[in-house]
Amino acid sequence: MTKSIFEQLGGTYEQQGDYLLPCLTVPDEKEQPIGVWGQRHLRYLKEYRRATHITLLTSGRLNAYLADIDRQAQERMERLTEQMKRAQGITEQLKAENALEWVQRMNNIRACAREIVEREIIFSLR
Repeated sequence: MTKSIFEQLGGTYEQQGDYLLPCLTVPDEKEQPIGVWGQRHLRYLKEYRRATHITLLTSGRLNAYLADIDRQAQERMERLTEQMKRAQGITEQLKAENALEWVQRMNNIRACAREIVEREIIFSLR
C-alpha cells in the first residue's frame, strides 16, 4: 500500500473504531500576557475573521500576534491621549483649580482615543 502525502511528510494515523484519524497537534508557543486590547482583537477575530483566527491558532502564532496587537494599541492610546491633552491645553494646573472639568475633559479625550485605537488597530487587519 502506498503512503499518503501526510505519511510521507512524517504524519501518523490513529485507529478510532473503523476509522484512521490523523494525529494532529498545534505547535507550542510561548505564553505571553495579553491585555484588554488583545482580548478585544481576539474576540473580533473569532466573530468576524474566523479563517485568520484558525490560521494563527494552528500555526502557533496567535498568542504572539495578540500580545503585539495589545502592545501597539496601548502605546497608540497613550500617545493619542498625550497629544490631545497638549492640543486642548489640559494641564496639572487645571486639575488643581477645577478637578471636575479636568475629569470631564480627560474622559472625553480617552473616549476619542479609544475610538481611534479600535478603528485603526483592534477592528482591522493589517
